Amino acid sequence: MTEFIEVFKQNSIRIRDGERVIYVDPFEMEEAPHDATHILITHDHYDHFSPESIEKAARPETVLVVPERMREKAAEVSHLVSRIETVTPGSTAEVEGLDIGTVPAYNLLKPFHPKSAGWVGYLITVKEKRIYIAGDTDATKEAQAVKCDIALIPIGGTYTMDAKKAAELVNTIRPEVAIPVHYGGIVGSPKDGEVFAGLVKAPVKVEFKIPF
Repeated sequence: MTEFIEVFKQNSIRIRDGERVIYVDPFEMEEAPHDATHILITHDHYDHFSPESIEKAARPETVLVVPERMREKAAEVSHLVSRIETVTPGSTAEVEGLDIGTVPAYNLLKPFHPKSAGWVGYLITVKEKRIYIAGDTDATKEAQAVKCDIALIPIGGTYTMDAKKAAELVNTIRPEVAIPVHYGGIVGSPKDGEVFAGLVKAPVKVEFKIPF
């Protein structure tokens, strides 16, 4: 049920819905498909906001969606897209036919992603499935309240929750499918995926997407 979702590395995701092609945090893209209708950015760290990869994904009609606090930084890629829309944590918006909700994304005890920064995860509906792309976050109270069918959850630790905490979050929100992301590259190892899958409880299914 998730064949329309690709994960390349880190939190670099492509979701296809007919003529609509949605990227989240494109990073270190090897090809330049120039096929994006929407590009959603969770926050401004280099492995999530990559002008080089945005250039490879974007086409003249692309809409770029970023957190409000990124408005100035996002301006450096304004020439690559048709326009830039900003969002705030805990908000909803309709952007070129795509309904977008945001969930605050932040660390609880680590300094890397403070709540005050205003970073986000995204909730979008594609093919009648509500998809949660959590971004760089811990298992916050806002994340624990998410209702979704498919969850893409960071598991690498250090900058986000680790595999154990991520599994606890998934067991709380109980999507149909959980897809681990943000591991096996800059942080974490491919084995983290196995740990995560072993801790996720039925009936939630775990699907691996990052190619190792």
